[in-house]
Amino acid sequence: MKKTGIKVIITVLMLSLIMADNNISAGRHWVATWATAEQIAEPHNNPPLPLAGNSIRQIVQTSIEGNRLRVKLSNEFGKEAVEIKGAEIAIALTSGNSPLIDGQTNTRLTFNGSSSITIQPGQLVTSDPVSLKTTIRQNLAITLHFGEFPADNITSHPGSRTTSYIATGNTSNFNNATATAHWYIINAVEVEAKGKAGAIVILGNSITDGRGSTTDVQNRWTDIFSRRLLANRKTQNLSVLNMGLGGNCILQGGLGPTGQSRYPRDLFGQESVRYIILFEGVNDLGGFGDALPKADRIIEVYKQIIAEAHEKGIKVIGGTVMPFKGNNYYNPNHEQGRDRLNDWIRTCGLFDGVIDHAASMASTDDEEKMDPAYLFENDWLHPNADGHRNMGESIDLSLFE
Repeated sequence: MKKTGIKVIITVLMLSLIMADNNISAGRHWVATWATAEQIAEPHNNPPLPLAGNSIRQIVQTSIEGNRLRVKLSNEFGKEAVEIKGAEIAIALTSGNSPLIDGQTNTRLTFNGSSSITIQPGQLVTSDPVSLKTTIRQNLAITLHFGEFPADNITSHPGSRTTSYIATGNTSNFNNATATAHWYIINAVEVEAKGKAGAIVILGNSITDGRGSTTDVQNRWTDIFSRRLLANRKTQNLSVLNMGLGGNCILQGGLGPTGQSRYPRDLFGQESVRYIILFEGVNDLGGFGDALPKADRIIEVYKQIIAEAHEKGIKVIGGTVMPFKGNNYYNPNHEQGRDRLNDWIRTCGLFDGVIDHAASMASTDDEEKMDPAYLFENDWLHPNADGHRNMGESIDLSLFE
């Protein structure tokens, strides 16, 4: 071999090593920038039109930015296969109140190089990475074109607080689409990030899911919290993943899989988790039966999650249960259960920090009641949009610095 050929080979090898070293230094890795908890859609939350043979455009608002992304789709709760004929992702022009997109950004998604994929029951699939520059709190439109799609046992997130759009046939024309405020089979969006970028994932119920916030405005307490993190130099590399499910319980009953059964997937199954927030329990404590032993059982579940998280190097923040006097959940025993759980959260020393929503949302006249200024539909349980804002603004960001 000529010396010039050897020099070329050596130069290429050196450049490859330098590029590899730069990637290692940059610490590029995948981080979930948006994700949602899933369950079987109840009959009244099924799509208003059959999805088989049709198209759906679903809007999500991300957290941290990136230049490359990938999308996860789930048939976790399905009993039949879901056939994807094609999929695209684009910058959405609104946060949900229209299906309009920036057409120049519309990018085809593939799965192992193919435009189509069949998702088997219980399966989670990840698209191939695509180049699409996204900014912080970016509105994205995920468009899916279906072949075969089951009529029931649909993997979904009922409480999207964001409008999705269903159009007839394999189409990109959503001008006359049917609107529905639910998400179906979309599971997560991940961006390629660098350095110490990571995710904060929240286990919650309807309060975290956003009941009382405004549809298509993205003003859940978790959204307010995310915007504050992104505006703070020391926390601007942290995404917020909302794993709230309306009506959810930690122990048993309620809607969707229990917190106890879903936390391995919904918390530890996300990419690059650095923090976990545990903010559940009101549906357990307010349900039928003695709340004191239920509080003790919730504590045992929390201890288990904390231990597993710490083994993985993940910090855990405890969220106190908000007051609910005035709601039919309330009685003296249920209040005692809330006190027991909240006292333990505040004083046990196992958490890496505490978010005291119970204190920040309580009435100044009666700490067992929510501040009337924050009431949604006077149910004395869920916060309105102002309440969500107060919750998001009251969190001490130094817990995450």
